[in-house]
Amino acid sequence: MLLHKSKTLTFFTPDFSEHSGATFFDTGISAGFPSPAEDFKEERLSLDNILVKNKLATFYARVSGQSMIGAGLDDNDLLVIDRSLEPSHNKIAVCFLDGEFTVKRLKVDTEGVWLQPENPNYPIIRITDTNDFVIWGIVTNVIKKV
Repeated sequence: MLLHKSKTLTFFTPDFSEHSGATFFDTGISAGFPSPAEDFKEERLSLDNILVKNKLATFYARVSGQSMIGAGLDDNDLLVIDRSLEPSHNKIAVCFLDGEFTVKRLKVDTEGVWLQPENPNYPIIRITDTNDFVIWGIVTNVIKKV
């Protein structure tokens, strides 16, 4: 379900219905030489149940832009964001800054707070008292298309 859309992020709520999930084969898939087919156990697997620790405080957001490519966050990746986690130095956070959502790495020290992109083409943002700033949640996982 679509929750909110901004220039840089589109937010969704997880679907925890009992019918969600895909077929999961619990055998391991060789990334080296192919192995003969073995007996395998087939079951249903919901990524929501694996990736989401706090259902009431977790949201998904789709990335738009290239400012975090050095951290492995690419355009159109899906972020799992937990609002119950405590923000801290070096965490990747979704922040509300001066009317817009952004995702950046938090840099915190005795001199202040900075939002650091993971792309040298983007500037580091120093947070000051004049900014309208809220750390909205911490990124816990990234889902990518291949």
